[in-house]
Amino acid sequence: MKRCLVNVMFVIKACFSKKGMLFLLCLFLGMAGFSQVSAPQKKLDSLLSLNQKNLKTDSTKIKILTEIFRQYMRMKNVEKAEEYVDKTIQLAHEKNLKKFSAMAYYRRGLMYHGRSDYQKAEENYYKAVTEFSSVGNLDMLAGTYLNLGALYGSIPDYAKSLEVNQKAIAIYEKMGNEADMASCYTNISTIYQSLGNQSQALVYMNMALKVFAKAGENTRGVAVVYGLIGDNYFEASDRELMEMNVMPSQKIKLALTYYNKSLKVSEAIGDTGLMASLKRDLANLYSSIGQKEVALKLYQKSVELNKQEDDKAAYASSLYALGNFYQKENDFDNAITLLSSSLKIAQENRLLDIEKQSALGLSTVYEKQKDFNKSLIYYRQYIAVRDKIFDQEKEKEITRRQMQLDFGLKERDYLLKQKLTETELKRQQQELELKKQQLALSDKEKALDLMTFQKAKADLDIQRLAQDNKFANAKFEAQLAAGLKDKQISKQVQQIRFDERIKLFLTIAATLILIIAVVTFFNQLKTARLNKIINTQKRELEQLSKVKDRIFSVVSHDMRTPVNSLISFMQLLEGGNIEQERLNRYAASLKNNLTYTSTMMENLLNWAASQMQGFNPYLESLDAHDLINEVILSLSDNAHQKGLVIRNLVPAGTFCKADSNMFTLVVRNIISNAVKFTPTGGTIAVDAVPDGNGLEIKISDTGIGLTPLQVEHFNKPGYLGIGVSTLGTNKEKGTGLGLLLCRTFISLMDGKISAAINPAGGTCFKMILKK
Repeated sequence: MKRCLVNVMFVIKACFSKKGMLFLLCLFLGMAGFSQVSAPQKKLDSLLSLNQKNLKTDSTKIKILTEIFRQYMRMKNVEKAEEYVDKTIQLAHEKNLKKFSAMAYYRRGLMYHGRSDYQKAEENYYKAVTEFSSVGNLDMLAGTYLNLGALYGSIPDYAKSLEVNQKAIAIYEKMGNEADMASCYTNISTIYQSLGNQSQALVYMNMALKVFAKAGENTRGVAVVYGLIGDNYFEASDRELMEMNVMPSQKIKLALTYYNKSLKVSEAIGDTGLMASLKRDLANLYSSIGQKEVALKLYQKSVELNKQEDDKAAYASSLYALGNFYQKENDFDNAITLLSSSLKIAQENRLLDIEKQSALGLSTVYEKQKDFNKSLIYYRQYIAVRDKIFDQEKEKEITRRQMQLDFGLKERDYLLKQKLTETELKRQQQELELKKQQLALSDKEKALDLMTFQKAKADLDIQRLAQDNKFANAKFEAQLAAGLKDKQISKQVQQIRFDERIKLFLTIAATLILIIAVVTFFNQLKTARLNKIINTQKRELEQLSKVKDRIFSVVSHDMRTPVNSLISFMQLLEGGNIEQERLNRYAASLKNNLTYTSTMMENLLNWAASQMQGFNPYLESLDAHDLINEVILSLSDNAHQKGLVIRNLVPAGTFCKADSNMFTLVVRNIISNAVKFTPTGGTIAVDAVPDGNGLEIKISDTGIGLTPLQVEHFNKPGYLGIGVSTLGTNKEKGTGLGLLLCRTFISLMDGKISAAINPAGGTCFKMILKK
């Protein structure tokens, strides 16, 4: 939708869509507007008090009454505003001061126009026309005609809209007011555009652009006309393009050029609403030529900008446009969320066209998801709104057809005044005759919609039968799967034997690494030379000694359990007298123990490697989104067993400098801890935001969290200790090495890590790495 053109006394908003053109009136600050005040009730009380004190019936009294009804209008108190408007008009007529009664009629017309009460608005506008004519106020007379043009365009009554625009042009031409004449040209161009006559619409757009450009390139009028020209090229048929001396192949290029010109001006003047509208138009264009990623970003930006404004119709349209895009791309979750929001806003604000489109969009989404019950529900809602709109249009059909018949005569008179050729007039009359024929087809549209609904209902019954057949097939496949599981048991036995060999190898490797680490530790003590360095190293060695004790404690205790379990399991197998159920139970228990042992050995190996001299990371530019996805995938089974949700909110294409293995290990340890200490039904989220020249990665959970003392201890600069492992919410074991490894590897990658208590519950870890 296109934004409004600013005139001296009012604002006209010319809105254009693919199925038609609507005019809306915007109220403007000044003589024709209703301003906001900081304390409206206080001001009103002051005016009422002043009115009681002034007992004279003179022009001062009329001015006070005028300010009172204007204040009631600002406060949206229609009943009181009407009362004081009547008092103002009555006193103005008694004193023969029609300039006040004229403005009172005009402002009451604006009030009802803003409330879409077109009958009362029209009545007051014409009374204002009579009064302004009698006092010779040409500027306000023309402004009232221009507002009437907007009103008739909203009905729509194109013939009357053209007539009052002609009257406004005649007055502005007499006054030499080119700027407001350009607004009239723009409104007339949208009439031709709505009738499908793009070539004639372009003539008036260029006339308006020529006038607006005199005030400078960076003006609202220029921006609006550029956008309308872009629409004109984008929506023109091949025949219309040829009449404008434009090849069909140039259509997209020309539309894109004018859209970008309009966007550049709107950004320069800071018009958020116009920027949002143009980005949506550009998104439609890019989507039509297959550039989906560009279109998606533009749709999202349009929603973001419209959300900042107070225009519910524009915001709902942006939500629908983005939701419809997701629907076409089969992104059903996003499509349902956005289309539902658009439908809700449309229902709350009685936006029937958007409600109809959103309901149809939701029906399409659920149909693609094979949820035919919901699809039929929304399709019925679409039909109901469609019927409501059709009934409203039907009431206007007789008047509209008469307007179409009269439009040719009124247009001929106007074109003669504008000195257009007779050939052009005949061509436009032929265009109008074609429009009349197209109107005859609209009577058949409702019947077609009913047939479509009946077909959808029949399709739903067919789909239900198909679902019953699928259920029977699924039951048969489940029986086959049970047989396959028996074969998988023998494979699991072989896997257990392989795990035994891996455990033996890891035990030997861990022992060798620990010996090397201890030797390195004592060599560092011997090579210390300076007293200050010796004291510092002493404190570090004390911490490392605790780590060593904890490691030996873990190895001596936790390694014994899986070894004994393996021995017992082998004895049971040698005996051969074990039931299948017990064998499965023991195998599952042994697998859990070996999984824990494998994790412990991996952390031990990585910690020992980090303590070796010459262990340097290989820093490169990595896509954090992809690496985090891999980690989440590896932990998805554990998370699924606890009913946890892990969300990767890091945008694709987010890069940082890190060692791939180190980065993966750090993220895996933190998310694994989050899974361990988060109860069933919790949430784990990974997000990233730029931080100057670095990237801040945040991992938060809703679990039981660290205590304030543990958080303070972890955030100390000299943290080298190893925590005592505690059982998770489902009695999961741990080694206590994870956080130590995270601190060590983040430091090696020249980064920072810290912990904090999550306000929503649980713990939040933050890592900062260079880009």
